[in-house]
Amino acid sequence: MSAVRATIDLPADPQRVWDVIMDPHQLERWVTIHRELCSVDDGPPAKGFTMEQRMSIRGAPVTITWEIDELDPPRRATWNGAGPARATAFIEYALEEIPEGTRFHYTNDFTPPGGVIGRVASRALMGGVPDREAAASLERLRALLAAD
Repeated sequence: MSAVRATIDLPADPQRVWDVIMDPHQLERWVTIHRELCSVDDGPPAKGFTMEQRMSIRGAPVTITWEIDELDPPRRATWNGAGPARATAFIEYALEEIPEGTRFHYTNDFTPPGGVIGRVASRALMGGVPDREAAASLERLRALLAAD
């Protein structure tokens, strides 16, 4: 599967956006495919911080173990994920201050198991779902920040 990239302007300063997106306990409020936070390290996010998240992708439960790889608060964070059958994932959050608040650049790259065959099958099964879910999640984040 190719990477999903989305950008949205949010009505809050970068620190406020950072506080929401980097709090695993807030995922249920804005990530559309999030179902459960199975485990999470104590304390504030730092390099090496881990969490386990259960999601629903096209109705199928998927559990990913995430680890923060890079962290530059409140500007950038990257997460590496390990899923079932050696699937991998990568997420990048990049925040840019703008006069109206924050521009949030979101990247999510999921590599299914099975090499080339797995990637072809994933594209056929998923179609445009990842792009639509990313857009819906970012709209939920915008609404959440606007309501606060």
